[in-house]
Amino acid sequence: MKVTVVGSGISGKSLALMAKSANFDVFVTEQGKLDENTKALFREKDIQWEEGEHTKALLDCDLVVLSSGISDKTLPVQMARKTGTPLQGELDFIYPYLSGKIVGVTGTNGKSTTAALINHLLSKMGYNVALAGNFGIPLADFAMMPLDFIVVELSSFQLHWTKRFSCDVAIITNIYPDHLDWHGSFEAYVNAKRRIIELLSPKGCLVYRAQDEEILQVREGRGARLYWSFEKFMHDAERVQDELILNDSEALLRTEGGHIRLFPLKPLSLFGYHNVENAAMAMAAIYYLGCEVERAREFLPDFKNLPHRCEKVGEKDGVVFIDDSKGTNVASSVTAIASIPGVKVVILGGRGKGEKYDKLAGAIKKHVRAAVLLGEEKEVIAKSLRSAGFSNFYLAASMKEAVYKAFEMACPGDIVLLSPACTSWDMYRNYHERGKDFQEIVKNLIEACVVKNGRESN
Repeated sequence: MKVTVVGSGISGKSLALMAKSANFDVFVTEQGKLDENTKALFREKDIQWEEGEHTKALLDCDLVVLSSGISDKTLPVQMARKTGTPLQGELDFIYPYLSGKIVGVTGTNGKSTTAALINHLLSKMGYNVALAGNFGIPLADFAMMPLDFIVVELSSFQLHWTKRFSCDVAIITNIYPDHLDWHGSFEAYVNAKRRIIELLSPKGCLVYRAQDEEILQVREGRGARLYWSFEKFMHDAERVQDELILNDSEALLRTEGGHIRLFPLKPLSLFGYHNVENAAMAMAAIYYLGCEVERAREFLPDFKNLPHRCEKVGEKDGVVFIDDSKGTNVASSVTAIASIPGVKVVILGGRGKGEKYDKLAGAIKKHVRAAVLLGEEKEVIAKSLRSAGFSNFYLAASMKEAVYKAFEMACPGDIVLLSPACTSWDMYRNYHERGKDFQEIVKNLIEACVVKNGRESN
């Protein structure tokens, strides 16, 4: 059987190699250019390819397999549909070759942290577990491997194409508008995320936030909905679903058999209430996988958050610097701003995703002392801030200027928070590079003699 893999990025290359190891005849089509290492690898594995364009050669196959991020609008998809050539997303193609129980984690924000935490807990407990998907090693790399569990971070792009991939435990961390340029509408984005529910295994469990229940159209089933005890939710007395209850001191899972104490909040090493939700969902997954909650609880304090996700960088003169470069959309930045305790000076801006900044401006007005704006969207964000009645902001030309200005505007006890609400692509290759630049500048500032006007003194 011959397959064409669309895309030669990280997931596309992994798909091609996995298909070859499964005895498929493989052809790769790439709009851009392949690097020399990839070409050498493909030659070694006898994988054919085309680069620089998509030609009719991609249709000389039995199946077109789409790597992560390939949309309906791309030429290979249009060509395949026009000729009736079968299409399949990467998750469905890989699924028959996976072993072990699957934990799927999706949502707008927090999915990387939640997936990494589940992997951390299972690994510490001695299980043979893999962490795969959108932010880590491609899922195809774990095909045909004997595993107890696979924890997969799932993007809306991947779920969009899914028809058979199924999870034993599915987690939806939260739902906010994102990737509207790719999906075309918020409704389409939500529908993609809902695929993880629709394809849940017959005995599978779903964990989600109660406030997202309506938009996700969740029907009664096994699993738990999360809510904070001080929030007001109406609970159906006849409902059999478990409830994940959070408050200012602990996280509980309420089941038919009683209350299970998941963890106290005090030992957590994560910043913000949103990370409490992530930890609670991770511990709920441990319970639904049939693992010992008591043992898992011991390893929670050992978990270190992923880079550039509300990561503490350092402190100078009573001002704490936090890197949340992964905050690439409005909802993520609003969550960080609202959930991290303390007065903040926030650094915002970059390349926008077509979102409005009204909610961001509202959160800034409520929780922020000052804002520093940079990148392509700084004027647009500034306009929203003015409309909200917030005027204590500064327009910076570079990250260094933004960091030094934020420090100047902060008071002892404040937090300087980089949470851009935008992508990094106007100034950096990715959010990792942006976060590293921020951290390097902060470290230099901490080591330097800096007076409160932001200038270095001799």
